[in-house]
Amino acid sequence: MTDTDVLIIGAGLAGLGAAAALRDAGRRAVVLEASGRVGGRAWTAYPEALGGVWFDMGAVWFHDAEHNPLAGIARAAGDPLIRSDELRQTRMFIGNRLATPVELADYDGASSRYEAMAERVLAAEGDVPLAEIARRLPDDPWARTVEAWEGPVICAADAERFSARDWQRNALNGSNLVPDGGIGAFVLRRLTEGLDIRLDTPVTRLRWGGPGGRVSVETARGALSAGACIVTVSTGVLASGAIAFDPPLPARVTEAVHNLPMGLAMKVALRATTADRLDLPMHCSVYRAVTEDAGTLTPFQCWPLGRDYVQGWFGGPLALDLVRAGDAATVDYALAFLRSLFGGRADRLFAGGATLVTHWEDDPYVRGAYCYAVPGAADARDTLAEPLADGRLMFAGEACHVPYGGTLAGAWLSGQAAAKTAVFGM
Repeated sequence: MTDTDVLIIGAGLAGLGAAAALRDAGRRAVVLEASGRVGGRAWTAYPEALGGVWFDMGAVWFHDAEHNPLAGIARAAGDPLIRSDELRQTRMFIGNRLATPVELADYDGASSRYEAMAERVLAAEGDVPLAEIARRLPDDPWARTVEAWEGPVICAADAERFSARDWQRNALNGSNLVPDGGIGAFVLRRLTEGLDIRLDTPVTRLRWGGPGGRVSVETARGALSAGACIVTVSTGVLASGAIAFDPPLPARVTEAVHNLPMGLAMKVALRATTADRLDLPMHCSVYRAVTEDAGTLTPFQCWPLGRDYVQGWFGGPLALDLVRAGDAATVDYALAFLRSLFGGRADRLFAGGATLVTHWEDDPYVRGAYCYAVPGAADARDTLAEPLADGRLMFAGEACHVPYGGTLAGAWLSGQAAAKTAVFGM
């Protein structure tokens, strides 16, 4: 390996964003990726269990597509974008019955009431656990359902351990688009051109503050040095100690990493073995509202894009419990939920069918889904994004961005910002 201008650790969206910005600025950059593929949590697979169709194992959407830079890249390239929000139909159950039109109309205003209460509580008391917001709405029958969406499902975090301020700072509006063919395939097709990416090259040690401010890294394939380094691995990897920093990182940085733990979300797909479609339209979202008798939200997307499977999304504490229980118990849990809504039809429909369960917690190069801030530490993202050693060492990724924390856009924008800092410091 030879010297370069900037070293980038990680070939996820933040690493690719940084490398693209440096390429466009005429700087040399080397991207060191520990795994054998590009894209990080943007990974399109073609699982045999689902008939070989494309399937996004992790990230799916361009969130807030009207302002999302990745959606802009896709549009400029002429890539077809699927408007999933417009395709989706929804069936909300209360207990084992469908919600009435009156109940749905009341539920439509629940998010606004929840957000208004969060604004009041945060203004008066400072940061609190997200769970505190629903506790302040004891007479709102939908507050716990909103909490379940915003905490475990969307942010993969336990609402009791999740900063309400962090949630508020990163709440997004706008539409959600899906690149046809998968988001991981889009990344490979559109975001890697002209980049020096070296796969299967985990970094084990990073020395910073060397002569002239230079940075060097050690890998199984040798050492490499540069004028600056951008570290884009997840906070789960940083917290694990997989990369040793010499000298150790400042206490404020290690504290920020500790305050941005990785949440967990898992996808569970069940493939149908008969023609029955449970009287549901294609691309239909099915879930049960959270009540005293049903305290966990487990949304399913049924027959996405007209395919022959259903896909459940389990996040936060439920995902952790299911990981411990194993794949067979996870599939049983999914079937039990569908059975509670559709009776024995669900058992007959999926009997003998193939299944798929994702496992981001087992990936040593990610160690979870994406991060969240604990209560009282909503500024941890800002702290982690601050340049060290006059911009010679920087961190970037979904953990380092507001208001796109936890998203591919946040990772991309964070990487681009770090690259600009590196160029400015040279």
